[in-house]
Amino acid sequence: MRVAVFGAGYAGLTLTRKLERTLPTDVELVLVDETGRHLLQHQLHRVVRRPDVAEDVLLDLSDLLDRASLRVERVTDISPADSEATLASGETLAYDLGAICLGTATNFHGLDGVREHAIPLLELDDAERIHAEFPEDGRVVVGGAGLSGIQVAGELAELARERDASTEVVLLEQEPAVAPGFPRAFQDAVATALADEGVVVETGAEVDHADDETVVLTSGTDLSYDQFVWTGGIAGIDAIDDDRPVVRRDLRLTDSTFVAGDAARVVDADGQAVPASAQTAIAQGRAVGTNLTRLAEHGLSDDGGFEPRLTPYVHESRGWLVSVGDHAVAQVGPQVLTGKAAKAVKTGVGARYLSNVGATEKGLELLLDEFGP
Repeated sequence: MRVAVFGAGYAGLTLTRKLERTLPTDVELVLVDETGRHLLQHQLHRVVRRPDVAEDVLLDLSDLLDRASLRVERVTDISPADSEATLASGETLAYDLGAICLGTATNFHGLDGVREHAIPLLELDDAERIHAEFPEDGRVVVGGAGLSGIQVAGELAELARERDASTEVVLLEQEPAVAPGFPRAFQDAVATALADEGVVVETGAEVDHADDETVVLTSGTDLSYDQFVWTGGIAGIDAIDDDRPVVRRDLRLTDSTFVAGDAARVVDADGQAVPASAQTAIAQGRAVGTNLTRLAEHGLSDDGGFEPRLTPYVHESRGWLVSVGDHAVAQVGPQVLTGKAAKAVKTGVGARYLSNVGATEKGLELLLDEFGP
């Protein structure tokens, strides 16, 4: 029997690490990833200001895996109905049970000129390009005030301050508040932190189109820019027909294939739409690991009984975290934290994740970097 995991983001790596511990030893476990390295997406914004930390946000998968076979190849197509994937080499990889954890692409919403003129923030190269093209004098427009947009705007404001540059950072959000969809107290604290950083926030500002010099809003307002960054949402990837499929509450897409992390649109067992985030991707990776193990054990058994009952995924938020320049905002339960307390929570969460995926040394380095002498 072969179990295949496609993608080594937060969901895929968490899932693979769990399967290494729980799958029967005679089951083949394969992890397919295009780069062979795990990107700490929640730390990517740091590279916008400091390209020298690029290696700190990458983990070599070969250093983290115990029994899984790593295939460093790009997945060009997955057919869940046929339980097979096509790789860029032309090889067809068949599997008995599998999980799609390939993440997402940037969603440009079909807005004229935005894809052509804006820099997204999805990969390491994007962060390095934003840094390299940062204007010393002028205006940077960031489209989209979700967590990614908030973090990149904060980094750009700090970069301007460090360089003593007269660069204005403008953050656009079409909803009435930054961090849309999050609790009001969290939104208010984030808005205050952005203002303290000197970021100009424009809410109710919906982008209509862009050219090489101007972002035009649906209100008719023209915003000239020297750099345009787009963090306005996520979309499905080519390998699954540019779709983010809706999965069952057990995260199952077909009898043999699960989808976890940002690659899926998830409604949990309580009927809640689950937000795309590192936190939820990690939780979904664990849930899929439990269900894949049960199915693998059943498939290897000779009793011919009914398929085991799978555990439904229930979204349970442990709170929310976002960096804003050198500061952070955290919500834990009803309490919103800022300052050193928020930074301590964010650093602790990051270090715990690194330890859980086998990068304990890097987790300790993170703690010492933040709080050491």
